[in-house]
Amino acid sequence: MTWLEVLVLGVVQGLTEFLPISSSAHLRIVSEVFFGRDAGAAFTAVTQLGTELAVIVFFARDIGHLVATWFRGFTNAAVRTTPDYRMAWLVIIGTIPIGLLGVIFEDQIQTAARNLWLIATTLILFGLLLGLAERVGRQRLELDQMKPVDGVLLGFAQAMALIPGVSRSGGTITAGLFLGFTRPAAVRYSFLLAIPAVVASGLFQLPDVFAGDGPSPLQMAVATIIAFAIGYASIAWLLRYVERHSVYLFVWYRVVLGAVLFVALGAGWLTAT
Repeated sequence: MTWLEVLVLGVVQGLTEFLPISSSAHLRIVSEVFFGRDAGAAFTAVTQLGTELAVIVFFARDIGHLVATWFRGFTNAAVRTTPDYRMAWLVIIGTIPIGLLGVIFEDQIQTAARNLWLIATTLILFGLLLGLAERVGRQRLELDQMKPVDGVLLGFAQAMALIPGVSRSGGTITAGLFLGFTRPAAVRYSFLLAIPAVVASGLFQLPDVFAGDGPSPLQMAVATIIAFAIGYASIAWLLRYVERHSVYLFVWYRVVLGAVLFVALGAGWLTAT
């Protein structure tokens, strides 16, 4: 892998990880368009360590409080009645689906699921679902009103992002809106929910990323640092954006990108696999 690929893909990862437009799809498309090959699912998983570190730093106080509350809850009955204790368990429960499905379908995720025809389809389909959720969702509930069943449903929505083009944050935000949560609440939970799954996935696939003509350890470190820096800024921007605006901007972007991808594949300008 060249340094140009590393720098470009690190920037793409940082820009797209937290937006509901699918970072894995963008890494797949950009690597194919500009470099004529697939950077690979392992590269995506490892660079996500940088963006998840950005989440941990950005929400350090919240995360520290949730972890401390969760541990105190084992010995303090009063703590077990607090919203923070419940939220800690909701993050754990919501992580289970993507963990199980990621292990079961690991081979398909790294091969067949990266077909550009499938990515074009999921970009459009799940973009339209996001728009529908924005339109019909009541958007009245906050995080402290989340129930265990909500955590399970949002966990399965996140697991859909194992297919490139769905978007981890997009799936979670879509489900959150359909369940009646406000945009800021759905976005915030999507950030917290991603931490265990993405960190585990990145560490699990770390040995695979250096196989063949993949990046060197130094290149991987640089790409991850770039993803962290840009991802941190993206978090702050998205949280401010969804407080004042709908998600229709992302819906239209996904639909247009998916349509352009269909045209490029149909014309033979890109190879699907």
